[in-house]
Amino acid sequence: MVVLHYTAMRSADAACAALCDPARQVSAHYLICEDGTVWSLVPEAARAWHAGAGAWGDVTDVNSRSIGIELAHPGAGPFAAAQMDALCHLLPGIMARWAIPPARVIGHSDMAPGRKIDPGPSFDWRRLAWLGLSVWPQPAGVTPPATAFRPLLTRIGYTADADDATLLAAFRLRFRPRATGPLSPADMVLIADLAARFPVDASAPRA
Repeated sequence: MVVLHYTAMRSADAACAALCDPARQVSAHYLICEDGTVWSLVPEAARAWHAGAGAWGDVTDVNSRSIGIELAHPGAGPFAAAQMDALCHLLPGIMARWAIPPARVIGHSDMAPGRKIDPGPSFDWRRLAWLGLSVWPQPAGVTPPATAFRPLLTRIGYTADADDATLLAAFRLRFRPRATGPLSPADMVLIADLAARFPVDASAPRA
């Protein structure tokens, strides 16, 4: 899979120094600067320490099964156009080399809900989905009951050890970043669509 992050640091140079410092015990395969420059820091075939604890689908050791891409970004505000362009040029090659489907291009917040929030609410997931580089819901059909919340999220890939409220917050951060309040039919119709069209774990319950 591919896991997308932001650095939450003052500059790409500062982020690069941290990612290359053995004492920090953190690394990533790529760092994309604000101006679109792409720095390759760890060979794709090697394990990088970017994900930490969490899970996606049946993968619990995410570091060993993923390519980590860091976006130099302070954590608030839009991502630079050149930076997003560079990401959209980088991802297709990675996905082709490792046979990674769009449903396994995720955010750090997806696999570590409650612990991480990057790449955050300003990240343009719709653009990636439009290019076939990730997924986006197209709500249609019958809205399932709230009792299907957890099984359908599991089918999408949200299998990290977290309570329902934390998982809902992680889902909304990516797909409904302005939504608030308890679980709603608007959430459920999006979850159902993603579970039907992009099951990460096809053996998980449908409802």
